[in-house]
Amino acid sequence: MTGSAGNPAFDLYRPSEEHDLLRETVRALTEAKIAPFAAAVDEEARFPQEALDALVAADLHAVHVPEEYEGAGADALATVIVIEEVARACMSSSLIPAVNKLGSLPVILSGSEELKRRYLPPLARGEAMFSYCLSEPDAGSDAAGMKTRAVRDGDTWVLNGVKRWITNAGVSDYYTVMAVTDPEQRTRGISAFVVEKSDEGVTFGAPEKKLGIKGSPTREVYLDEVRIPADRMIGGEGTGFATAMKTLDHTRITIAAQALGVAQGALDYAKGYVRERKQFGKPVGDFQGVQFMLADMAMKLEAARQLTYAAAAKSERVTEGGTEDDLTFFGAAAKCYASDAAMEITTDAVQLLGGYGYTRDYPLERMMRDAKITQIYEGTNQIQRIVMARNLP
Repeated sequence: MTGSAGNPAFDLYRPSEEHDLLRETVRALTEAKIAPFAAAVDEEARFPQEALDALVAADLHAVHVPEEYEGAGADALATVIVIEEVARACMSSSLIPAVNKLGSLPVILSGSEELKRRYLPPLARGEAMFSYCLSEPDAGSDAAGMKTRAVRDGDTWVLNGVKRWITNAGVSDYYTVMAVTDPEQRTRGISAFVVEKSDEGVTFGAPEKKLGIKGSPTREVYLDEVRIPADRMIGGEGTGFATAMKTLDHTRITIAAQALGVAQGALDYAKGYVRERKQFGKPVGDFQGVQFMLADMAMKLEAARQLTYAAAAKSERVTEGGTEDDLTFFGAAAKCYASDAAMEITTDAVQLLGGYGYTRDYPLERMMRDAKITQIYEGTNQIQRIVMARNLP
């Protein structure tokens, strides 16, 4: 860890040899067991079971879970690297480790020891997946406007409502659900709960028909008189919204990681293509206009990577009990910048292949479609700019 003039904005986080070895391991696994199925997963809009099996077998599906709960205990940068390398080949598959972190992090940050012991080991062992239920039909960017209610009834809570845009819904066994417990308190009247797929009254809507990440099911979650034990509340009553926002400070960095991965995959493919494709008697890559495009793509990608890794370093220090007052800014900035860069890079990669880039015979049109969601979920990039403006370091 190095700094410049004592200004935390200049902190750098250089991957260690262990991080480099992890990248090599994940890349080899991805190329052998995930990439070969990426096109079919997209074309058939089916869950990437091959990826889940491979990630679980290699203990890479939820590397963020602490060792005391049977997890790998990987730091934030290691989690970023896993997601980045999987997304390089298949964005849908990268949502397995990404959403496992998103769904379980509220338990890690705010849950009781009993909740951690109950839900984190099955996740770490690959026996269950975890999803995150914040958004609703009328509460997207304005998450505080949610209508899902939780009413206390003795030693239980009864939940009713609808959650929308829930990633891996129907596949995950566990769900972190935000619900209103005191309507008069607005954000301070929202609490967090762990809901299980098997709980009576939990059902799911039809999978959304999406532009990209077609292999990751996105569905509504319906809660109809779902009665759960009171000890499944995450943290104290009324702390759910604060936990949700703290969670996003950390997990927006994983969206940046997805953006890095898909952008890197697109750049790698485009580079290889222009070196082989010949026009006017020489490789397309020899033309200055193409070289300038590639240079700009690589420059944007590396800038996004450095910002993302710096944000991961801050995330890790907070998780370890330190204080990073600018984590909110850096998490939003990494997600925003990396996703904007990914959209530009994947679009330019399609352009470099010309007509071929526009066909499904090549992976770039899929990568471009997949990249778009990184500008939207876990807070649109317009929301990220609001967050950054309110939290300037």
